[in-house]
Amino acid sequence: MKQYRHLEELYSGFKKKQEAIRRRLREYRKISEQQYFYELLYCLMTPQSSAINAAKAQKNFEMYNFQFTTIDPEPLLYQKDYYIRFHRSKAKWIAEMKLNYAVIFETTVSSLSAKEKREWFVKNVKGLSYKEATHFLRNIGKNEGLAILDRHILKNLLYYRVITSIPRTLTKKNYLIIEKKFQQFAEQVTISVDELDLLFWSNEAGEILK
Repeated sequence: MKQYRHLEELYSGFKKKQEAIRRRLREYRKISEQQYFYELLYCLMTPQSSAINAAKAQKNFEMYNFQFTTIDPEPLLYQKDYYIRFHRSKAKWIAEMKLNYAVIFETTVSSLSAKEKREWFVKNVKGLSYKEATHFLRNIGKNEGLAILDRHILKNLLYYRVITSIPRTLTKKNYLIIEKKFQQFAEQVTISVDELDLLFWSNEAGEILK
């Protein structure tokens, strides 16, 4: 524990938000299988885009019953009240995901471990990195303690001295090394990775977002 810092602040912040964080995690675990498609679609939209805008776009996709309707996804990625960056590339990813969703769903609900599912997603779903694949698994309550290493999380891991620097790029090797350090930190402070993830995110965003 000596290597870490600001732990009093960590515990104090968690105590204030613990109930809301745990309620949100319960909500993830209750997501219906019918909703998995749109949670995956959401995670394909989030890279370098606002989580709030991605949530707005997700609602539009659901309103148009996109999973079962033949429509072009690209216009739904930029509306007058939101914009998803790199919309052309993401429209292609979404269309490809939709085409292959049957096998994606089979893998999602299979008996594979979360780590095995993540590896499969990264290799087989265009647009999903380790971060987005873990984000998807977390949002459906199936990530089993794997970490979503976005810039908000990395900033907090540096602040609490879980890591000593933020890498310029997150290669697979870097991702897994930092994830392991995050998991060890969570074990030491007796707050789960998922709880810490939402705590760190809310510290940066001002609210508990998905």
